Amino acid sequence: MAEAAARGAAAEPTVRVCLLSAPGAQAADLLDADGYIFGTPENLAAMAGLMKDFFDRTYYPALDHISGRPYATLICAGSDGHNAARQVKRIATGWRLKAIADPLIVCTHAQTPDAILAPKIISLDDLKSCEELGAALATGMSIGVF
Repeated sequence: MAEAAARGAAAEPTVRVCLLSAPGAQAADLLDADGYIFGTPENLAAMAGLMKDFFDRTYYPALDHISGRPYATLICAGSDGHNAARQVKRIATGWRLKAIADPLIVCTHAQTPDAILAPKIISLDDLKSCEELGAALATGMSIGVF
């Protein structure tokens, strides 16, 4: 999903796209970027622990330095995704970021232990939606809407 969003954003030639994993991302990456797409699976009705760790490590160093920047959210969930989306929104609200769209939640319907642990196959339609979200963010940034 993140790769599809990055592909969509990269189609805008004036936008530099960096696809980073939560464990490797630092506060400096937030400060250097003009917009964000935060992507996480929802695990046990919450954002992934690695994403929470990213926010924990970067929240205060970025606070008051990234206000007003645009963001979007991608959630991959087995059944719902809304709680993870709410958690990301609360953090983004604290940073005073501006959501450019409602969270994009892709539901895999993985409900058994085997299905939950198995690699997920995201539909082409859902990947297209992720790509379109990335393109919308990049285009809006490029023309100054965000």
